[in-house]
Amino acid sequence: MPSRKKTSMFACAFCTCVSSFVVICVVLATPQWVSSEARFSRGSSVVTVSLTYGLFSGTCEQFVDAGLQVSQTTFQVADALSSTRSRSLNVAIIVVLVLALLSSLLSSGFTCTNTVSNPYQTFLGPVGVYTWNSVCGVLTLLALILFPVNVQGNSLSEELAHGCSTSLQTHLGSKHTYGYSYWIMLLILLLNAASLIIIYFYDHARYSKKKEQERPIENAPKDVILF
Repeated sequence: MPSRKKTSMFACAFCTCVSSFVVICVVLATPQWVSSEARFSRGSSVVTVSLTYGLFSGTCEQFVDAGLQVSQTTFQVADALSSTRSRSLNVAIIVVLVLALLSSLLSSGFTCTNTVSNPYQTFLGPVGVYTWNSVCGVLTLLALILFPVNVQGNSLSEELAHGCSTSLQTHLGSKHTYGYSYWIMLLILLLNAASLIIIYFYDHARYSKKKEQERPIENAPKDVILF
């Protein structure tokens, strides 16, 4: 059975890994990734298309000139995209987050195993926790980078606006505000970092204790040597 210290340290790491798993599920499920306002000309009028969307679905509404509003509609991102580049990058972000979800799940399993037992295999110990937490963090950071690239580099909002409204002509400008579904990915990075720090302190303390026990006899106190 593991020591009380090991159990408590790995239990804390398990909680952070499970929290990371839950947050990734929230990120994938919610459509509040970005809110955009794209302005287009339509004949002699100006149409503003307001969109809020995530990786899978979103909503859009139109405002014409002095504020005449068209009813809000819901759309599927995959169906509204016509550009191969935008669609491919959106799929890549989903795949990256699914892999991060699996990495977080594996890390939760490894920390849970170490909480209740002492696995013999090295990779099932701290090394495995380091590996899967690092993989999850790197994948999450990649998703953080790729999504703005798709929105602003591939004009994702403008492309989705064309799917929501017909007869849009010249694009006059856009502004984007990233929502909580995007920003809470920073929390995933913090939770992964917390897991790594907890396991590092445990591993470092264990290593120091092992070195202490392996000290040569000449470094022992004199009274112990005389005894």
